[in-house]
Amino acid sequence: MFEDIGNLFHGFSVVVQPFNLLLMVVGIVLGVIVGVLPGLGGANGVAILLPLTFSMSPTSAIIMLSCIYWGALFGGAITSILFNIPGEPWSVATTFDGYPMAQQGKAGEALTAAFTSSFVGALFAVIMITLVAPLVASFALRFGPPEIFSVYFLAFCSFVGLSKEPPFKTVASMMVGFALGAVGLDQVTGQLRLTFGFESMLGGFDFLIAVIGLFGIGEILLTMEEGLSFRGKAAKISMKVVLKTWMELPKYWMLSLRSCLIGCWMGISPAGATPASFMSYGIAKRISKRGKNFGKGEIEGVIAPETAAHAAGTAALLPMISLGVPGSPTAAVLLGGLLIWGLQPGPLLFVEQKDFVWGLIASMYMGNIVGLIIVLTCVPLFAAILRIPFSVIAPIILVLCAIGAYTVHNNTFDVIMMMVFGVAGYFMKKTNYPLAPMVLAIVLGDKAEEAFRQSLLASQGGLNVFFSNGLVSTIMTLGLIALFWPIIQNTWTRIRGSSPEPRAAE
Repeated sequence: MFEDIGNLFHGFSVVVQPFNLLLMVVGIVLGVIVGVLPGLGGANGVAILLPLTFSMSPTSAIIMLSCIYWGALFGGAITSILFNIPGEPWSVATTFDGYPMAQQGKAGEALTAAFTSSFVGALFAVIMITLVAPLVASFALRFGPPEIFSVYFLAFCSFVGLSKEPPFKTVASMMVGFALGAVGLDQVTGQLRLTFGFESMLGGFDFLIAVIGLFGIGEILLTMEEGLSFRGKAAKISMKVVLKTWMELPKYWMLSLRSCLIGCWMGISPAGATPASFMSYGIAKRISKRGKNFGKGEIEGVIAPETAAHAAGTAALLPMISLGVPGSPTAAVLLGGLLIWGLQPGPLLFVEQKDFVWGLIASMYMGNIVGLIIVLTCVPLFAAILRIPFSVIAPIILVLCAIGAYTVHNNTFDVIMMMVFGVAGYFMKKTNYPLAPMVLAIVLGDKAEEAFRQSLLASQGGLNVFFSNGLVSTIMTLGLIALFWPIIQNTWTRIRGSSPEPRAAE
């Protein structure tokens, strides 16, 4: 424990270097802009801006990208409260009470409550990561190929069984991702697969090209089709309003703690920030004495979803850095970034790359503090972005995507593939097929396949290797439970529903 504290302070010494502090501020500002622009999203923003970090050291790069993520988490609340337009999916629940508060002239109070609650949720999750991640990583160092595959199996099954999306669509999206991840050179035999004679496909589909296309281009095409017109309330946050709201927030400490716990649980599992915000809002509405006022401008209706969303968004990084398994689409993009920089996410990071891991954790503390200060002081500027016509913003984003795709390998084929993935992402969004499982499969598919085949080679083809000891059996069983959870849940509900009611006393 004391060694971990020492490592954390060393991480702070890395973060406070002037260049890294500058990247932190730039990342937060870019992230807030990403969060303010409806539909762009944290995962999209990180994917589009990832090429900017290729010339940086891994530590500086992850500081900037993680701060883009924190900024996007903060930025989504601005449009939700002022314009009733959720900048992020997890900000939808914030509109229920945030926008009515703005309509009543309480925009400053709503924004202060949202930003402060976001900060509290993220801080709670970062403290949890600081305490838990080294323990999980040290435990995971004992993993062999069967255990590694079982962790990937659990991640894939969790996306299928615990996701809010239809299981068939999730599996279909994941299968496409596995197929795309298999293109190129077989890591075990050295043979070419699915290249169809094209030399450009010898290296497979680059993860970054797929992500920029699926998330960035796909979202822009969809938004262009739907059209956007922004109308909302102006906002100015004075120090008097901030202090007044801060004096009021301690009354809701129990609500904040409950939302933090919900968010952390939903973030570690692949459920994500959006279900966490809705669950926290629903439970708060049910428990609160003023539950009937929810939807009419109740401050508790802002605190609950924002706290849970930020706790979930931050906690999603725990399985990424300790096990190499992302807990959210944005974490999957960040994981892809680690691979591009030559780092292997997982428990060995804590042994081989201490500066990187503890610099990242320290940047979580610093980034959220810097983010809170920036959003509290610059709300009018960020809100003014929505006055720019989307017809101006969309081409700029498209150009940034194309530049980002080209800089990966300096190859025009990548730009063409980016557009192909963009069209595919557009149709997937139109038909409500989730993108996150496909991204997860592209990133982890080849690694899961490699661990699976190594396990079978060691066991001479026997599948019992995946139930050969208590650890791997437990993880595989959890994966199967997660996979069949909807069936288990429905069966249990039917059993309870068909049980005879106790006869009333005469």
